Amino acid sequence: MTPDEWSNRARALARAAGFDAVRIARADEAWPAGGHLRAFVEAGHHGTMGWMEETLERRVHPTAMWPDARSAVVVGLNYGPEHDPLEDLAHADRAAISVYARNRDYHDLIKKRLKQLARAFHGETGQAVKVFVDTAPLMEKPLAQRSGLGWQGKHTNLVSRDWGSWLFLGVMLTEAELVPDAPETDHCGSCRACLDICPTDAFPGPYRLDARRCISYLTIEHKGPVPEEFRAAMGNRIYGCDDCLAVCPWNKFASRTHEHAFHARSELEAPLLADLSRLDDAGFRALFTASPVKRIGRDRFLRNVMIALGNASGPEALKAVLGRLEDESALVRGAAVWALSRLDAGRFAEERDARQEAEPDADVRAEWARRPAAG
Repeated sequence: MTPDEWSNRARALARAAGFDAVRIARADEAWPAGGHLRAFVEAGHHGTMGWMEETLERRVHPTAMWPDARSAVVVGLNYGPEHDPLEDLAHADRAAISVYARNRDYHDLIKKRLKQLARAFHGETGQAVKVFVDTAPLMEKPLAQRSGLGWQGKHTNLVSRDWGSWLFLGVMLTEAELVPDAPETDHCGSCRACLDICPTDAFPGPYRLDARRCISYLTIEHKGPVPEEFRAAMGNRIYGCDDCLAVCPWNKFASRTHEHAFHARSELEAPLLADLSRLDDAGFRALFTASPVKRIGRDRFLRNVMIALGNASGPEALKAVLGRLEDESALVRGAAVWALSRLDAGRFAEERDARQEAEPDADVRAEWARRPAAG
């Protein structure tokens, strides 16, 4: 086969595997994205995600993962929501779960389809291949821009003229010399909607993210108590945050009728916070079977639910929070203390007097101590 024929087959096989978009890029050329990543880590913007620092040298260039790689086949899978996820933020008694996590874990589906693509391509061409989803130390968004699949917007996520901000990405590296597509150019213009909507001001500037301030990081990656300065801004977001994606004007060009595998499970579309607050470990695992939410564990999840309840109001929220003041997890108890201080000042004072001295965890005691009855 010629490089043109190999390239055409790669595209056809990617479509046959079920991907919505496919482009090709060189994998062995100069890579300015590596410098940007170094600066991100050196500034500490990765927060407690130590794996980013540990895998930095493998991330700085695609060939650091595989020196023989010559080309990258970059694929995209549409997960555009059927309604605007920003609408969920208006219902304080219900949970806002990031669109991508309302069904099964996308890593599994994309990896399965990538392996199908890789087997077929290797079988037809004899060329060596390796596949990567975003859990691997490969920077797929810069590769996607280089391939022409989209561009990294001011929110640092990929934006596509065809799919807006709603594409899952995967990469097949190969030692084959494929014909690359033209890179995509930046089409953000003067728009700064994604920067301005961020509830926690997580963007120091366009194209720069401080993960330590990002609600997605705080609700998913961060393992300890959520810093107090961000709790009210979290609202009812209990897993991730779609604000900067959902507000992107390019979403109006994205398909809303395309059949894809990520339609939300009904029980994960804005469930009641009070119901979620009652989950024990078995219930949590059952509800989030095959979901990416399962990876953070019940305690971190309930921490997020307690914060959301503290941003709600009413007797059901108060009852749910009171029910977690004796939770086995100090992480959950501490968040419940904060929530109670927001919901009922008088009850908070009563519970503080009864519980503070007997509390065995220093972080939870600190929550009681620095919170006299709220107004």
